[in-house]
Amino acid sequence: MSIEKTWVILALICVLLLVLVLVTRLLKRKWLYSHSEIDEMEGREFEKFCAQLLERKGFVDVNITKASGDFGVDILAEKEGVTYAIQCKRYTDPVGVKAIQEAYAGREYYDRMVGAVLTNQYFTAPAVEAAKKLKILLWDRGYLEQMIEESEE
Repeated sequence: MSIEKTWVILALICVLLLVLVLVTRLLKRKWLYSHSEIDEMEGREFEKFCAQLLERKGFVDVNITKASGDFGVDILAEKEGVTYAIQCKRYTDPVGVKAIQEAYAGREYYDRMVGAVLTNQYFTAPAVEAAKKLKILLWDRGYLEQMIEESEE
């Protein structure tokens, strides 16, 4: 075998190993976040996780509200001059209208510009409709996973 063929074979092996490592890391990360860590968190733990994630995504003045009497939101934050009131929901089922109402109430109480619901699940059709009417952002599981991936880059 010629030296040129040997180099080509070695280069191909290196490329395949690199692809294998990258795919393994991606699958491991997706599996960890989508199947165990997030879904196993308690409510307050999920709120802290979301607050840290928001900070990594460039939000400032990120504050977790007190556990009870929070007027419908769990996190107050700001990004690029826009103030947010965010309701966090770590659920096992789709998120309904009540979470949208809580975010709306909290946004008004804390006099914030934007209200949002951040969840590890997805939203029911009535919740989506209510969010449109009340102008509440819906950050579902797909958006959460995207935020996690972007924050790790």
